[in-house]
Amino acid sequence: METAALVPIKGFHAAKARLAPVLSESDRERLARWMATRVVEALRPTPTFVACDDEIVAEWAEDLGAGVLWGPGLGLNGALDVGSETLAGKGFDHVVIAHSDLPRPEHLNSVVARGTIVLVPDRRRDGTNVLARPTDVTMPADYGAASFSRHLEAALGTGVAVQVRTDPLLSIDIDTIDDCRHPIAAGVLRPFLGEAMPR
Repeated sequence: METAALVPIKGFHAAKARLAPVLSESDRERLARWMATRVVEALRPTPTFVACDDEIVAEWAEDLGAGVLWGPGLGLNGALDVGSETLAGKGFDHVVIAHSDLPRPEHLNSVVARGTIVLVPDRRRDGTNVLARPTDVTMPADYGAASFSRHLEAALGTGVAVQVRTDPLLSIDIDTIDDCRHPIAAGVLRPFLGEAMPR
């Protein structure tokens, strides 16, 4: 099974706006870059591609040894659909789509199951933090609020085996102050952010 990973990343300078009350713009940018780096490094040795439309992100990805799938104007879902098609065209038969704001991405390479769609919801079972699927399965990306329920419904409609995995590490993504304070996240964020850590 030839698997590739696809990580969508918007410009670091525009990331984590909801943390503006507690983190400066430079700290938010630094945090976004740090988490994205952890995600890409956790995916090794799986070939990893970054879907982006920002030159700084593209340069960062190349420095880490990731491929760049350039998608200006496509939006998140469009970039992921086009990216998945591109990876299928490159001969990959499975794709792992992972968000770049996972502070504890250690388990990312464990979510692939042959012939199976695997969904890892966030801790609120609202968003879809990780989605792994065969590339020959038609399942358009549908991210945004309540994406997990939509992705699950779409997955069940494909006729392919479906697994929902509740992973205590991969279920944590960083969007809000409460996310930063979650014990699983705080353990790694506090040493990185230091005095900037939200209290």
